Amino acid sequence: MIYTCTLNPSIDYILHLDHFTAGGLNRGENPHYFPGGKGINVSRLLKTLGISSTALGFTGGFTGSFIKDALESEAIKTDFIEVDGTTRINLKLKAADETEINGPGPVISDRNKQQLLDQIEQLTDHDTLVLAGSLAKALPDDFYKTMVKTANQHDVKIVLDTSSEALKAMIGSPLFLVKPNHHELAELYDTTISSSAEAITYGKKLLNEGITHVLISMGGAGAVYLHDDVAYTAKAPVGDVLNTVGAGDSTVAGFLAGIEQGLSNDECFRLAVASGSATAFSHDLATKKDVEALLPKIDVVETTL
Repeated sequence: MIYTCTLNPSIDYILHLDHFTAGGLNRGENPHYFPGGKGINVSRLLKTLGISSTALGFTGGFTGSFIKDALESEAIKTDFIEVDGTTRINLKLKAADETEINGPGPVISDRNKQQLLDQIEQLTDHDTLVLAGSLAKALPDDFYKTMVKTANQHDVKIVLDTSSEALKAMIGSPLFLVKPNHHELAELYDTTISSSAEAITYGKKLLNEGITHVLISMGGAGAVYLHDDVAYTAKAPVGDVLNTVGAGDSTVAGFLAGIEQGLSNDECFRLAVASGSATAFSHDLATKKDVEALLPKIDVVETTL
């Protein structure tokens, strides 16, 4: 079973405006409400691709109930820990420019933290745990590391998609998959990365640290994937970018869906790139039809390291 964990989920409340006036009255239209958070996005896209998962994390109040209800309406299983307080709301105002106002998350007690670790204790080597997104402010800086240590004790396959700082703290731990973008990878090694060749050079360093699969998103330039002694590159398909939120999460979901379906490494990578691109070309996460339409347009080039 795949488990996704979102430590700081949100309701993403999106409003469209013709013009935004600071300090004045603004009337929005076309409101949309989505359950937000990187792990939640992974679960939603996995379901779209026909793969089941269970969403873990912390939720509270009426907003937490909305997230659970929204996921369950999509037939996604949830096992969130109920906390005191209210899950945050992130407001996104879409006008000529996009303005974001992110709300604060709820208080997470020591008891809540232990409850989540107890859940991880129940996982086995047949399970995959996706750790994605930022830590809630109420959590200690090393909480991801604590989660990884707990999961490693049970040989759980760990997928990590978070900041370069959090990834740096986890290097040396057994990790199944990491998905930095090229900026995060560059920050990790205090350098700059502007090409696929440079991404391969530094991605290989992660392989040498014992990470099994390294997937690097290059934005509009495509993506790079490394495993064992092979590197794969793919250019992003042509399309109108409507939404970058969730594109990286969709890339992770596509890759994991390929693993679950028993696809070859290059086909897992192709599905990952198609999934991420399809979401970028959509207003919300991609549909299965969107992903399947892009698959034939993804050319994968293989290079021996």
